[in-house]
Amino acid sequence: MRSPATDRTVGVLLPRDLPADRILPYARRAEELGFGALWVVEDLGFRGGIAQAAAVLASTDRIRVGIGLLPAGARNVAFAALEIASLAQLFPGRVDVAVGHGMPAWMRSVGQWPRSPLTLLREYVDALRALLRGELTQRRGQYVHLDGVQLDPSALPDVVPDILAGVRGPKSLALSGEVADGTVLAEPVAPEYARAALGHIAAGRPHRLVAYNIASVDADPLAALTAARPGLEWIGEPDWHAHIAPLPFADELVALRSGCASREEFARRMPDDWIARLAVAGSPEEARARLDGLRAAGVTDIALAPVGPDPVGALESLATVLGA
Repeated sequence: MRSPATDRTVGVLLPRDLPADRILPYARRAEELGFGALWVVEDLGFRGGIAQAAAVLASTDRIRVGIGLLPAGARNVAFAALEIASLAQLFPGRVDVAVGHGMPAWMRSVGQWPRSPLTLLREYVDALRALLRGELTQRRGQYVHLDGVQLDPSALPDVVPDILAGVRGPKSLALSGEVADGTVLAEPVAPEYARAALGHIAAGRPHRLVAYNIASVDADPLAALTAARPGLEWIGEPDWHAHIAPLPFADELVALRSGCASREEFARRMPDDWIARLAVAGSPEEARARLDGLRAAGVTDIALAPVGPDPVGALESLATVLGA
């Protein structure tokens, strides 16, 4: 049977808690269905981003693999460059890498939260890109110290991967616009948030905007919204305020969360129309309209996060948004 055409603008997230024996079948099925990318996450306590990316790249043929994201404080930049260059050399043109601050609580718990996260990220991205280009690199920054470090010509990739920044605050977004090839926005990304983020990014050259979103597609729109609801239980927390602030119901959402005893109660009480704005959820036609709205707002790459007990099966329904 002929494979479906690939939609290079739409990818999927690899669930961080997917059982190990389902990771590679998930990746292969995403490729078979025509998704253009698969993004792996590196959340503290789960799986490493580079190891996941390597396994997925080796088990597939064409799908792009994004790592979103590597916390800058977690790896020496020279050794990160070795890993990234190896992936890009072995799988040319199929690798994207996002780096970022990491979640503050996680980074503090391992003693790696810097006094100035912005300074670290600026120095890190600048040095990483120089190393991947094969430059003899000298840096005496506040955080990044390199004394004549250079990748051997045998280790340099023919195609240098895009280095994106996974950030959310206004100052961090502005920094991404200065130093990175693109920005990864964590879920939820409504068109209003995408536009606000691009306003802060203000890039003076081509700049990708990757949007993660909880996703559920069903012929019954209400069933899709119900399935998506638990995936949004976190968005009332303070770390997610930047995502919510541009929305017309932001104040109501904050008030609802403050009146709920738990995240689960908050998710149950959110109105359906909020869910529809905060996730790619609904019928295939409604989900495609949601994707069109994100593209119109400036999103270049969309990563859908499946929900429910069967993520591999969910890929089938999510694929109904492709190719339209």
